[in-house]
Amino acid sequence: MSVQMAGIDHNLASLDVRSIFSFTKKLMEQAYEDFRALPAVEGCVIISTCNRMEIWFSVPEEEELSPVPLICGFLHVDPVRYAPFFVERKEQEAVDHLFRLAAGLESRIVGEDQIITQVGEALAFARSCYATDHCLEVLFRLAVTAGKRIKTETNLSTADHSVIHAALRMLADEGITVADRHCLVIGNGMMGRLAAQALLDHGAEVTVTVRQYRSGVVDIPLGCRRINYDERLSVLPECDLVVSATSSPNYTLRYQDLCGMKTGHPIRMIDLAVPRDMDPEIASLDDFTLYDIDSFHIDLHSEKLRINLARAEEILREEQERFNAWYECREYIPRIQELKARAGSDVGNRMNPFFRCTALQEEEKAELRLEVEGAAARMMNHLLFSLRERLTDREFRDCLDAMEKAFNE
Repeated sequence: MSVQMAGIDHNLASLDVRSIFSFTKKLMEQAYEDFRALPAVEGCVIISTCNRMEIWFSVPEEEELSPVPLICGFLHVDPVRYAPFFVERKEQEAVDHLFRLAAGLESRIVGEDQIITQVGEALAFARSCYATDHCLEVLFRLAVTAGKRIKTETNLSTADHSVIHAALRMLADEGITVADRHCLVIGNGMMGRLAAQALLDHGAEVTVTVRQYRSGVVDIPLGCRRINYDERLSVLPECDLVVSATSSPNYTLRYQDLCGMKTGHPIRMIDLAVPRDMDPEIASLDDFTLYDIDSFHIDLHSEKLRINLARAEEILREEQERFNAWYECREYIPRIQELKARAGSDVGNRMNPFFRCTALQEEEKAELRLEVEGAAARMMNHLLFSLRERLTDREFRDCLDAMEKAFNE
């Protein structure tokens, strides 16, 4: 089995290019169905965030896969035109990248919290679509584990680490604060809630839009005023700052919505969505200053941050060794699975005298037998992988041979 990926991110691609390769959940479902039907694909996971889109494949070693033409073909875009924006990685280079990504080391804002959740959710959604295989499951789970360790054991942030915090710091550097200012947040997903909470924490008066059909169940930060999405234009002239962070395929604010609007004061517009929520033409209007997600950066030069980055690299090496140890013994997995099954069956058979004399009902006996066999199989699995970490390849092979012989006697 071979691991490879192709991705497009903020390092090479502008926001407009990234928008072309942004995947909704519905589009992911179709992609998983199409890609898993290919003989060269054993497993697939798609990561799609505001800063990047990556598609990960698990491929049989004898098969060849060209990810970029595959992705472009699925999206009906020209692979020749967009290939320069992609980066492709295989095997150890791909593994290194995913671990760094989950840790927030590849993000525009180093150490951001959201990426760990996004990588974990990408795996969970792929699993729900029956698109993953064992190799990608282990890789992504251990990458998320590494990211959580780094978050717990280090502090990669100079202050806060989400895009909205970077935006507020940049505005503060320009002499603009949001304390006691009227702010509107369009969208109540994860990014919208983060934005609303950050604005509240900075002393702003915050209004959040809610889609009418969801208004009875949606959760927004305590202290925010809520309005229906359709009312956004009526309150906008009173606002000093507007943030939009939705997954809508259409603009939430258009040029024609704002070009005749009387405000009497400057309004800062922050578009955190990919694809864009705000029409770029808004930037040409006198009273509006428009920022998008590519406008914000972070200073990487503090001594504290450099120390924590060094510690993060140590943690990554430790966690990657765990994956590499598993990956190197993947050829033994069929034999390990067989030994697990044999161990479970053997223990179950040895429990037959107990099952015969117990007063349990037959259905209860069957359930108990499954539990016993499952526990024995899990114990065998733990034992074998622990041995694999401690033995040389030759010693582990001899160990498997001996166990198989014992079960056959």
